[in-house]
Amino acid sequence: MFAIFETGGKQYKVNEGDILFIEKLDQPEGASVTFDKVLALSKGDSFTAGAPYVDGASVVANVVKNGKSKKVYVFRYKAKKNEKKKIGHRQPYTKIQINKIVG
Repeated sequence: MFAIFETGGKQYKVNEGDILFIEKLDQPEGASVTFDKVLALSKGDSFTAGAPYVDGASVVANVVKNGKSKKVYVFRYKAKKNEKKKIGHRQPYTKIQINKIVG
């Protein structure tokens, strides 16, 4: 059984028990989160695609951790102009574990 759901402008294919990193949610660690924007749902041999979402389907997950990913450096440089700039960025994320797929 798997589901495809949407959060943070991205789509994820998940099974029960999966752990994934998604865009940051405003939920504390240990909180339960329900995603109701399920695009597709598969149970055994049956497959249901939504138009755009599957009615009555949801994905229940538990927030494991909120954090920031590794730093990504951006370096701008113009030759012969003595112009350079170094910028760093750390993208915030939420680590979740899928508990149940309802539908």
